[in-house]
Amino acid sequence: MAEELRSLHDLLEEDPEIIDNIKVLIEEEAAQSLLSIFTDIHPADIAEIINHLDKEKARYLFNILDTETASEVIIELDENLREKILEEVDAEKIADIVDELDTDDATDIVSELPEQIAEQVLEYIEPESSEDVKELLKYPEDSAGGIMTSDFIHVLEDATIADAIEQVRKKADIIDHIYYIYVTKQNEELTGFILLKSLLLHPLDTKVSTILEEDLITVHPDDDQEKVANLMKKYDLVSVPVVDDNGIILGRITIDDIVDVIDEEAGEDIQKFAGLSEEEEISDSSFTISRIRLPWLFVALFGEMISAVVLSSFQASIEKILIASFFIPVVMAMGGSSGTQAAIVMVRRLTEHDVWFKTSYKKILKEFLVGLFNGIVCGVILIIATHYLFNAEFKFSIVLSISLLVIMIFATVMGATIPLMLKRFGADPAVATGPFVATMNDIFGLTIYLSIITFAFL
Repeated sequence: MAEELRSLHDLLEEDPEIIDNIKVLIEEEAAQSLLSIFTDIHPADIAEIINHLDKEKARYLFNILDTETASEVIIELDENLREKILEEVDAEKIADIVDELDTDDATDIVSELPEQIAEQVLEYIEPESSEDVKELLKYPEDSAGGIMTSDFIHVLEDATIADAIEQVRKKADIIDHIYYIYVTKQNEELTGFILLKSLLLHPLDTKVSTILEEDLITVHPDDDQEKVANLMKKYDLVSVPVVDDNGIILGRITIDDIVDVIDEEAGEDIQKFAGLSEEEEISDSSFTISRIRLPWLFVALFGEMISAVVLSSFQASIEKILIASFFIPVVMAMGGSSGTQAAIVMVRRLTEHDVWFKTSYKKILKEFLVGLFNGIVCGVILIIATHYLFNAEFKFSIVLSISLLVIMIFATVMGATIPLMLKRFGADPAVATGPFVATMNDIFGLTIYLSIITFAFL
């Protein structure tokens, strides 16, 4: 009976100090005790423990793992830490680990190694695997070719169910996830596939060509990984074949790789929303991280200085209507929030679907109506609050409410429009939700607010 592996969460519930105990055992170099603890822990949880250790402790812990466990742990490690660990592992041991991996994961590991070490690893691993990895290394890491595996099962058109079962048996040890058996011509041109369950439902002498699924959805190796993820999500695929311009099958992409892609793309978008760079994740230098962040902060600083100029130009109005200055943070915050919400929604739509630009005005109109409705609701609340809580004149409360309504509508429409325009001109729309939109909203929001106040009272 297979032994059930416990999760790190369960272990922490049983022993909240287990991480501290592991650190002590590492300092004492009690390898056998550590391995005893890890016997019942899933490799992904071992990787999580290593990710929370400093570099030296992480290296020691990884080095005491057996090859099979190390191969399962290494693909779950933080990329930055993994690179540092492998710096001091000899090429032969890395090759042993890589030999245990699927070709797509093996390619990821080899691509991160220094060129000289990578060449040595490719010499040590099995020739067939080495050739597969070299072939996959030709593709960009964020392309379909970069995330595909060349391990798949295929049979010829004239094969029988018995032949297909035999192929499954031959490759079961080297292929972890088998969903489809691909059917090809003699030249390996893909013609269709049969489901795994078909092997159980049909007689052994049945020709695969008679039960062939011909509704193929394929991707090209040069396709962006995000496009592949959206395709698999749209059509509920667990695996998709990768074919070249001639329809020759090169490999397949499975759902476990796509989950990683979705997580990676979501992380990248979050960084872009804040105007940050992927380089931050791989840098330990505070100076380097500061240099990465400063350009966007300069954009925000420049924008807010323009806002200060706008404020100074309305100095006379503010002095005469002092109460107006109290509500500047309110209208600015509501405008900024409205604009950011609309921008994030539009970026998400652009990521998941190709918004047709001929009909994009419908999306903008929808956001306009959202801004209108939200502005009316918030405006009514502001009228009640300012008139009854701040004892402001009713006229001022009305003007303030109208200003808020106009600003929220403007910010919402601008937040929805900027990502579309960036996409239209080939730029990444995710950057629209960073300091750019916030700063633009501050500048135009202040101008709108103070202009309306000045017109109404002066």
